[in-house]
Amino acid sequence: MNDQKIDDILKQAAQAPGQVDPALLERIAGAIQSSLRPVRPLPPAWVLSLGLVLVCVAVALAGAARSGFYGIQKMTDLERALIFPALGIFMALAAMACVGEMIPGSRRPVAPGSLVAGGSLALAAVFAALFHDYQTAHFVSQGLVCLAAGLFYAVPAALASWLVLRRGFAVNAAAAGLVTGTLAGLAGVTMLELHCPNFEAPHVMVWHTAVILVSAGAGALVGRWRRMRTGDAPSGSR
Repeated sequence: MNDQKIDDILKQAAQAPGQVDPALLERIAGAIQSSLRPVRPLPPAWVLSLGLVLVCVAVALAGAARSGFYGIQKMTDLERALIFPALGIFMALAAMACVGEMIPGSRRPVAPGSLVAGGSLALAAVFAALFHDYQTAHFVSQGLVCLAAGLFYAVPAALASWLVLRRGFAVNAAAAGLVTGTLAGLAGVTMLELHCPNFEAPHVMVWHTAVILVSAGAGALVGRWRRMRTGDAPSGSR
């Protein structure tokens, strides 16, 4: 008995209750039950969130170790004390949002769109408050280099995050992709803050923050493509 036949019988039962042989329904129930297998429960949400944060920090540190810790060495104590805690808070919120999107029925700590927009604006405000050099020498050429470098390290962070959450299920694939891309982008930005010694305010505010936005957008597109490819129905609000 295949899935299509089961679907046809259930539709018939819904349209004409009482006209389906009870013995046939028992056979269907038995066929379904025989295919059920126990699954290992997911770890607690806080464990998954912590794992995602550690993955992104590890990617950022590995990238900075490979390229050099020139940025953090050039920073003042105040700059370090504000930038990295801000990144950490943003990263923790993004990690919790990722876990919430991958566990059906979970409560969202923050809407994905609000997380991306609000977090990026807050980070840009921190940069604006700390850096006051508004020169724009080589703005585009140096900016594209940092954007490419940040996105380069966002890719392994996204893949590692998927491994952490691979046993979850995204009801809203586009939203899950958006927050996962945001988290991965934060790994790239953290790497840039550790490495990049260019403290011109326009450079940091535009190009470093752009890593988050581009990565988030790419994640949403990937999630939407996966939903269309697998034929999942569009999800509603939870």
